Amino acid sequence: MAGKAFAAVFRAIKVIRPHRPIHPKGIRLVGTLDRDAGARKASGIPWLDASGSTLVEARVSRSIGLPDAFPDIIGLAVRFTEQGNRSDMLLATTGPTGLGRFILRLRRDAAGAVFSSMMPYQSGSGPVLIAARSIGGPEKLPVEPATFRSILSDATWTLELHHASPLGPWTRFGTLTLRLADDAEDTRERFDPVLHPLPTAGTYGWTKRLREPSYAAARRRK
Repeated sequence: MAGKAFAAVFRAIKVIRPHRPIHPKGIRLVGTLDRDAGARKASGIPWLDASGSTLVEARVSRSIGLPDAFPDIIGLAVRFTEQGNRSDMLLATTGPTGLGRFILRLRRDAAGAVFSSMMPYQSGSGPVLIAARSIGGPEKLPVEPATFRSILSDATWTLELHHASPLGPWTRFGTLTLRLADDAEDTRERFDPVLHPLPTAGTYGWTKRLREPSYAAARRRK
């Protein structure tokens, strides 16, 4: 029922935003996702627990689409392809600990924000959340497209990646390093973690039922 309700909201918003009902404006980024080598607590998702490096495309955006002068929920979408399979990872600004990691937060500054997946991935040892926080780059990154591009024009944005059980401590598993794409204008591509989950990660049925109706509504051209 919740999934159908969210889809109804998306369809209503599409009347005035036919292409993107949410995250209407964004900035294209490119970079690398490096998973750490060495001993650390395993997540139960083999891809997360192995070392490696992959090229990524990303998009940072304001979710609700409020005027630039106002704070908004900031979204960070990351895409990569390994062995011919595409994966999309969606993160949004939340609190860092406890139940706060399931509560969306309005922010203006991406550099000072904590991003989390909110919806858990399914692993061999239980549900797994993913989070990211800045550890390098500009001290401030307001998510106003022109300002963001200006600040990041000659810099890179580095984020530390973590995994955790829903209420457990965060464990670092890698680093995400991003810079402006050569063409930093927005992309028409959509990111969908339901159709394109992380390698070796499962998806819970209830998360599909909650998310898929909204994503399907967003994908429709009319």
